[in-house]
Order: sequence, then C-alpha cells, then structure tokens
Amino acid sequence: MSEKDTEDTEQKGFIGKFLVLKGAMRELWVIFTTKILTILAYSLVNSTLVLWLSKDLGYGDIGAGTAVAAWSTAMTIFTVMVGSLVDAVGIKKSLIAGFGIAAVSRLVMAVCAIRWIALPFGLFPLALGEALQTPVMVAAVRRFTTTKQRSIAFSIYYSMMNVGFAIAGWMFDKIRAGLGEYGHYTLPLCGFEISTYQTIIFLGMLFTLPNLLLAMFAIRSGAEATENGVKITPEISKYPQETAAKAAMLSFRDALVNWGKIFGSLWKDSQFYRFLAFFALVVFVKLILYNMYYLFPKYAIRELGEGVPFGQLFGVLNAVIVIIFAPVIGALTQKFSAYKTVIIGSAIAAASVFLIALPPSVYKPLADGWFGSLIANTWLGLNVSTVNPLFVAIVLFTLIYSIGECFYSPRLYEYPAAIAPKGQEGSYMALSMLPYFIAKFFAGTMSGFLLSVFCPETGPRHSAMIWVIVGLVALITPVGLIIARPYIKVQESGREE
Repeated sequence: MSEKDTEDTEQKGFIGKFLVLKGAMRELWVIFTTKILTILAYSLVNSTLVLWLSKDLGYGDIGAGTAVAAWSTAMTIFTVMVGSLVDAVGIKKSLIAGFGIAAVSRLVMAVCAIRWIALPFGLFPLALGEALQTPVMVAAVRRFTTTKQRSIAFSIYYSMMNVGFAIAGWMFDKIRAGLGEYGHYTLPLCGFEISTYQTIIFLGMLFTLPNLLLAMFAIRSGAEATENGVKITPEISKYPQETAAKAAMLSFRDALVNWGKIFGSLWKDSQFYRFLAFFALVVFVKLILYNMYYLFPKYAIRELGEGVPFGQLFGVLNAVIVIIFAPVIGALTQKFSAYKTVIIGSAIAAASVFLIALPPSVYKPLADGWFGSLIANTWLGLNVSTVNPLFVAIVLFTLIYSIGECFYSPRLYEYPAAIAPKGQEGSYMALSMLPYFIAKFFAGTMSGFLLSVFCPETGPRHSAMIWVIVGLVALITPVGLIIARPYIKVQESGREE
C-alpha cells in the first residue's frame, strides 16, 4: 500500500477524524489555550458581578440589576461595532487590545470600591475588552484552520470553553468557602485588603495576563492557514517616516475608515440578511440555556427546597458532558453541513425540556432505586432516604440537552465563519452574537412571568407548564430552520450541497 493510500485509510477511521489537526499551525493551539483562560476569567467575574455591585459598591437589587443591564447593553453595542474593526486591524492586534483592556478593567474593579471610579474605569471598559475577545477568537479559529480541520477545531474550541466554565464554577465556590461570603483577603507584598468578591475578580485579572503574553509573543501577525500551508502576510507600516505615536494615531484613523466601509458593505449583501435570519431562529433554542440561568434557580429552590445544590444538577454535569462529547460528535458529523447539524442538535435540545414537564410519578421507580440514590446521596451528598423524582427528571433532561448542545452549539461558531466572505469573518462573527444579547433580555422577562404564574413562592403551583412553554418555544428553532431552509440557507465554504 502506498503512503497516500495509508494516509487516506487513516483519515477515514474515527481516530483519523481528529488527526486532521496534526500539523495545524501553532496559532490554533494558542487560541485553544487562551479560550480556557478567557472563559475562566469571564465566568469568575460574571458570577460575582451582582454580588460585587451590591456588597462592595452598595447598590440595591434594582440598582445592581440596572447596572448589569447597562453593562450588557454596552457589550452588545461594542460587539456589533468591533467586528468590522477586527477585520481592519487584524487578529493579533485585536486580541492584544482585548486582553489588555480586560486586565486593566478587572484590576480597577478588584482594588477600588468607589462607584465613580469602579464603573467608568472598570466595569464599562470591561465590556469593550470582552467584545474584543470572543468574536475575535472565533474568527481566529476560522483563519487558523483549513476546510478539513474546521469542524473538529470548532468542536474542540467549544470543549475548551466548557473546561473554563467547569473550573470557574469550582473555584467560585472554593474561594467563597475559604474566605467566607463577606470575608477579606490581604494582597501579598502590598498588604492591601480586598473583599471576597474583589478577590474573585482579582483572580479573573490574573488569568487574563497569560493570554496577553500569548497574544503578544505566540501569534504571528498576518498568519493564515491555507490549503497549501501556512501563509504569512507581513504588516508593513504605511507611515515609516512618522514617530511611533503619530503613526499609531494615523493607523487608528485608517482602521476606523476601513471599519466604516466594511460595516456599510455588509448591508448591501443579500447573503448577510439570510445569515441574520438563521441566527434569529437559533435564539429560541438558546432560550433554554438562559432560562437555566434566570428561571431554574428559583424553580429548584421552590420545588426541591432551600440549600439544594442545584448548580451541580445542571452547570457541572452539562459542562462535563460537553467537554467529553463535543469533539466526538464533531468528528462524527464532520461531513454534515453546519446548517443540518444545528437542526439535529436543536431538535434534540428542545425535546429534552419536556422530560421535566412529565409528572414526577413517572420517575418514581428510578428515584426509589439505585439511580436516584446515586444522584442524591452519592453525587450530591444529601443523605436522604426518599429521593424527590424531580432530581431524576432534571438529570435526564441535562443529559439529553447536553448531547443536543454538542451537536448544535459548536456549529453556531462554525456557520458564520464558513459563510463569511474573506476579510469579513470578524464582522460576521460579531453580528452573529447580537441575537443572543437580545435573547438574554427576553429570557429575563419570560422567566419572571412564568415563575409568577406557574411556580409562585406561595400558593398553588403548576410548574410543569413552565417547561411545556419553554420546550414549545425552543421547538421554533428546528421547525423554523427546516421550513426556511430554501430561503435562508447559505452555501458553506468547502462543503458540497
């Protein structure tokens, strides 16, 4: 057998699907590493944000919520606006700016508890720093992979994201347990005392610093993966005769001009409107995840009791499943288009919600047996003789939902990267985030209404209806994508129809 035949046989095998990354350019592995640290820092700060606003800055519930809403709005605006700027200035410079701004912003938040300093110089600049990270890193995966490498690369990228979430969740609880909910920590060398929540934010800053160094020294300017190997287009200064400061100002001016041209050109392309329609439909299945953040905690406390470790029931279990299975499913569906895979995954995810809507009596045999004991006593450490059947329902839902997520969610990163015209990857990726931010506002309103009507703190409850409604809303995604396929599906680069 010739060397080529051997290679072809290897690529056809299951393990061979992962081996397409053999020889991938170093920048791809740098992005995988920075993604873990990025999500770790983001999740630590995001989990602490409302607590920090209330305890350290003295905001009430309404004030803290308003600040978070304003911050989310700023991040939405920045995310939409910076996409085309990324296409104008490049991956390396954008990441350096994003990591640098995020590090300084988190440092300000960690050491300063004065509102007029912590908000304008900490929290709100952080929105810009965050906006210069996620869309840029997704565009980087697209830029640093070949067509054959793209699917598995995005699956691994998504797994790395969940590694960050899992570690952050564990660290968040450990720090609060170690220092106390309202404790303090004295910084080494300087002797400066900061609160428990500021300590968590300070750790977020520390995890940002390695990313800044990696972006500066491990990513090559103008590097790109092509079917013929790595291509590097050196960046040549347009103003060699000017001072460094003036050249930087002139380059920034040019970048803004280019941004305006790129952003304006998007709206003249009919493909771009189909792209937005695709992501508008995806919002409905994403509402499942947002409701697990905004609705599920109160539902779990009211139905399962105060102090129940509901975070492990979804957050940790979901992250672990995605970490394990996202690359495997990515390899198995490598030849599927992103559009088709999103339909499959969103259908599985939407169907899983109805498992919680079933009467608890359906799960009583499992709750009374070894499975219920494994969940409640061995895993959660509750040490109860009678296991609430809802534990079984929630775990089964999480298992099935997570499998569906492994299908569709990584491909939501790949789809805009696959259809974006060359040089507009950043713009497409940034604007693909817009429906998600809109969904967060909608999910907050939706969760409050559903809880007050079907699962109030006191009075009769009909909690199953919550999940019937959430499931029906989520089904709009797969059904809508199937119906609208002839009108909104866009040919993906490197894939056959």
